[in-house]
Amino acid sequence: MSTRLLCHELDADTDDLEPQWAALRERVARVEPHVLVLPEMPFAPWLASSATADPQAWAAAASEHDRWSDHLDDLDAEVVVTTRPIVDEAGVRANEAVVRVRGRGIVARRRKTFLPDEPGFHEATWYDRGPVDFPVVDTPVGPLGVMVCTELWFPEHGRALGAAGARLIAVPRATPVTSVERWEAGARVLATIAGAYVLSVNRAGGRGIATFGGGSVLVDPEGRVLARTTPELPVAAAEVDLTAADRARTTYPRYVDARG
Repeated sequence: MSTRLLCHELDADTDDLEPQWAALRERVARVEPHVLVLPEMPFAPWLASSATADPQAWAAAASEHDRWSDHLDDLDAEVVVTTRPIVDEAGVRANEAVVRVRGRGIVARRRKTFLPDEPGFHEATWYDRGPVDFPVVDTPVGPLGVMVCTELWFPEHGRALGAAGARLIAVPRATPVTSVERWEAGARVLATIAGAYVLSVNRAGGRGIATFGGGSVLVDPEGRVLARTTPELPVAAAEVDLTAADRARTTYPRYVDARG
């Protein structure tokens, strides 16, 4: 059975998301993906470009994500993966990855663990670190895991996701235009280590140091790029057989005993 995968970039640093949302809806309606992955915190300007955290700005971004997230269930996609800024009951700010299933809403969530703190990406300044927890999520299209942006560079967790049965690893991210090739290389290595399909999806647009490069990719379990986005086309799609991930896990280097 084939599964249609779709990556779609968004530029939330513009004043009007409506035209991009209309384009997203049109592409989803045309492709009818089983899995749609959106970038990291796609529905508000990139807050971490500032070195000074503003709780009110964070709360406003969280509210905007709540508003747009309500529309995700209107899309003709069975599973949607993205992240959102949240403020929990204790007032703690976090970057929360969510897995949504059509008709059921959010079925899994986890908080981003590994946080950069440098010009353009002051994430550790803006929100708190989540626990080291990378669960496999059962979905109607099969088991998947989520690694958010910087977490891709901790491939031991990707290997563990593959060993636990994940056929897909979604990587919503926000990375600069200067490092497009590096992030594609990381996605290819992650897929090879895990023996899983990787959907690595970047923000577009941005300003200053935090000018995002797009450069989203769909990678198969052998590290081969199946599709890429371009500046002209912020969408990448592929039709795959997810059981290829099950076969990949029985081959090198996945079968090698990783115990110390």
